[in-house]
Amino acid sequence: MPAPSLRGVIEALERRYPPSTAEDWDAVGLVCGDPAAEVSSVLWAVDPVAAVADQALDLRVDLLVTHHPLFLTPVHSVSATDAKGSLVHRLIRGGVALYVAHTNADVAAPGVSDALASALGVRDTRPLASATQDLGTGRDMRTGLGRIGLLPEPTTLAEFAAHVAGVLPATRHGVRVHGDLARPVRTVAVCGGSGDSLLAAVGAAGADAYVTADLKHHRTLEHAEEGGCAIIDVAHWASEWPWLAQASDLLVADLAAEGATVESQVSYLPTDPWSAHLESTSGDGESRT
Repeated sequence: MPAPSLRGVIEALERRYPPSTAEDWDAVGLVCGDPAAEVSSVLWAVDPVAAVADQALDLRVDLLVTHHPLFLTPVHSVSATDAKGSLVHRLIRGGVALYVAHTNADVAAPGVSDALASALGVRDTRPLASATQDLGTGRDMRTGLGRIGLLPEPTTLAEFAAHVAGVLPATRHGVRVHGDLARPVRTVAVCGGSGDSLLAAVGAAGADAYVTADLKHHRTLEHAEEGGCAIIDVAHWASEWPWLAQASDLLVADLAAEGATVESQVSYLPTDPWSAHLESTSGDGESRT
C-alpha cells in the first residue's frame, strides 16, 4: 500500500479528534509541514520539546504528533531566537511536520482518558462529563472529559495505588494518595491530565477512587473535608502517555482501511519536568510521609 500525504494523515486524525471539539483557548492542528508531502513514518509524544525533536530527527520520521501544543499563546514570530522558534526551524530543516491533538483528544472516544482507564484495568467505562456528537463520522462519539468504570475485582486503596504505580511510566513525582489505604475500591474514575475540574462530577458519579494529575491543594482539602472519594494523584505526563499507543494503533488502522500505510511508533522519552524527589524531614530527621 502507498504512503499517504500529510493531508491524508491529518484528515484521518481529525476524524478521530475533530478540532471543533477542542477548547476555545487551545491550539490544535498542523504547526509546520507541507500538506502535500508524503508521510511514511510517524512518531507520537506527549510534549514537543527539544529531546523529542532530536528523536524525531534521529529516526528520520516524516511527522511528529504531540498531545501538548507548542504554542498556546499567539506569536508574531517563529525566529530561531528562542527555544520554540528554534525547534520549529530544526523540524522544518529535517523535513519533519508537527501536528497537535490536545483537548480534542481529551474528549474523544476513544481518547486520552479511555487509554488511561484501559492501562489501569478499568472496564465498562462512561464519560464523567459527556456530550454525544456524531460530527459526521458515522461512529458513536461518546465524547466527554474523564471516564468512570469498574475494576474486575474489588481491591483496597493501598493495592490499587500500588497497581497504578506499577502500570504507569515511572516519574520523580510518583504516586500520591489521599484516603484510608484499607478502604475498598471497585468503581474508579480517571482523567488524563489535569482533572481538578471534575472533582464534583467524580463525587456525583459514586467513584471509590479518582486517578488524575495536577490536583490543587485547596480543592483536595475541600474534597477531603466533604468526605469525598479516595484520590490518586500521578504525574501529568504519565497520565497522558498511554494515549500515544492507542492513537498510533488507530491511525495505522484508519489509514489501512483507506488503502494507505505508515510506520507509527511511540516515544518512550520521559518528558515529565521534575528531575528529583526528596521526602521532607523534620528537624530531628524523622521522615514525613
